[in-house]
Order: sequence, then structure tokens, then C-alpha cells
Amino acid sequence: MLPWVVRRTGLPLLSLRCVDCRSESATTGEGRFRVNANGKLLDVWLLVRCVSCGRTSKLGVHERAPVSSFTLAELDGYHANDPELVASTLLDPLFARRNRFALDWNGAWRLDAPSARLDDAWPVRVEVVFDDPVPVRPERLIAHGLGLSRNEVLRRIKCDIPLRRPTSAGFTFTVLAGD
Repeated sequence: MLPWVVRRTGLPLLSLRCVDCRSESATTGEGRFRVNANGKLLDVWLLVRCVSCGRTSKLGVHERAPVSSFTLAELDGYHANDPELVASTLLDPLFARRNRFALDWNGAWRLDAPSARLDDAWPVRVEVVFDDPVPVRPERLIAHGLGLSRNEVLRRIKCDIPLRRPTSAGFTFTVLAGD
């Protein structure tokens, strides 16, 4: 069985409409949090910047949360703009739903796959594992990884999941011999 791994190469862009220029793309840049204390309550925002005009906006991470509800490591991460905390916050589906944005993964992931010789033993089984929740269509991923056309993928691949629906969960497939 051949192992394939889908990995994140960077943070994805956000599909979020800018209030100034109406562009629909924003970035976290280097990843910055803004923390504001109001008595014993904290507000934490993730700062994002419009790709077109550069306008900065705030996405609410925590609003009016008691300081005691945070761990010390979490507070230090917010103050130090920890890149892992930025990534985990950005990739959290509840955070995206609450702030009404979607992630644009174009160019933000790669496929690590060993070179497969499709002339050797048939059938060939491949296991795909996702390090991050990158939504890709299996037919496109397989076509890219094996160097086949998408029509040939539909003919030669046996898989338990739909090949034309995006997935971010691991799966296995079998490559059958060509005609």
C-alpha cells in the first residue's frame, strides 16, 4: 500500500468581503491577535487584512470572556502571536461559521506521494491521509498524484467515497490496470 499525505504549505486565504473595496479575499499575514482587557474580562480578535486594499479587520475569537477561563499557555499564545495558535484558530470550523467566512485553499497545500510505477503489480492500493482539513476532490488529487487524466481516473479507480465530492478525511483507493 502506497502512503499519500496532503499537507498544508501555508495558511489559506479567507473568502471574506471587504467593507471598503468589496474584494472577497483576505489574509492573516503573519498572524496577529489583538487582546483587550476590560476589568476581569478579555476580548481576543484575530486580525485579517484585505488582499486588494490592505484594510485591517478584526474577527472575534473570544468576547467578554473571564480571564480565569483561559489557560496560561493560551494567554501567552495570544500575546506572543503564536503561529500554531493562529493556524488552529483559523482552521476551526466553528470560528469560521461564527465570523462568516470560508477558507480558500488554492495554492496552500501539497501532496506528498512516493513515485508510483503503474507498470508493476496490479492492482495498486493507495492510502490518503490529511494532516490538515484541506478540502479536495479525490478525482483531482488522484489525477495529480498519478499523472492521469480525470476521465482515466474515473475509469481506473475503485474507491468507497464519491470521487467528485470534496473531502478532507482520509480514504483509500485502488488503481486498476489500464486497457
